[in-house]
Amino acid sequence: MLIPVLLFCVGLVCLIKGGDWFVDGATGIARQFHLPELLIGATVVSIGTTLPEVMVSATSALSGHGEIAYGNAIGSIICNTALIAAITAAVRPGKVDPKSMRLPVIFFFLAAALYCGVAYTSGNFSRPMGIALLAIFVVYMVLTVRQMRKDPAPAAAEEEAAEENSTAKNILLLVVGAAVIAVGADLLVDNGTLIAKALGVPESVIALTFVALGTSLPELVTAITSLAKGHGSLSLGNVIGANLFNLVLVCGVSQTLSPFHIPENASIAGVNVSLAIEIPVMLAVMLLLTLPGLFKGKLSRWQGVTLLCIYAAFCCFQFFVLPGLA
Repeated sequence: MLIPVLLFCVGLVCLIKGGDWFVDGATGIARQFHLPELLIGATVVSIGTTLPEVMVSATSALSGHGEIAYGNAIGSIICNTALIAAITAAVRPGKVDPKSMRLPVIFFFLAAALYCGVAYTSGNFSRPMGIALLAIFVVYMVLTVRQMRKDPAPAAAEEEAAEENSTAKNILLLVVGAAVIAVGADLLVDNGTLIAKALGVPESVIALTFVALGTSLPELVTAITSLAKGHGSLSLGNVIGANLFNLVLVCGVSQTLSPFHIPENASIAGVNVSLAIEIPVMLAVMLLLTLPGLFKGKLSRWQGVTLLCIYAAFCCFQFFVLPGLA
């Protein structure tokens, strides 16, 4: 029991320090090349923080359990939006750049429309669909890079130029930070699960807490670190980008490696619970997060509080209602 507790603490330290390096590297790159923080968050940072989901889904697919990616993607999007982005909005609401936000949001709902079209019709997530999702990922990255070159951020905050790192150092901070976060998340989830089992916590509860939240820990650490350093746009961009990558990269890789059919674990009034609850909640929280920012150019505290309430209700459903429907 002592070793898991020690490793759990090591994982926590890795997450904190890795998040610190990761955000420093990302914001350093944004400042050096005068790129909007929101776009950096929606691309470079999002890819880094989505790596745990990609690894989990790819490993599951190669083991013949591609359907795990389905729940992983939907659950991570809900967690990222209604918990992580909600914390950002509730703690430090403020202005966002609708122009920088527009591209990742459009691509998310484009991918979501394709995803929902398959889920509500055939329910068969085939290899061609996986390739189509990966193609959307490639197009998004190309267009984003073009947008970054075309609309660089104004060279305003040059007061930080004195402590600005070299490009190589910023990239090193980004890569090492991502690696340390991944190691920390792994240690935290694995040893947290061992501690929970030793304390007699049911496995179903473990799966809904440590394991489900485990792959979203990098986004959570990045959000908290970004807020502490005053980079709320980086956190928001990270969440929107990570949600998009959960659909097009995580699911695209999984479906390409191992096609699967939509899981049918429980139903409400004869409708698959995923179609009746999980997908609608995923779409609702993303609309609630992004629409006010796109039209008003700012996040409000009420959005964060509302999203947190939705997440609490969703967790209560998973804990107390779903077991009775299965």
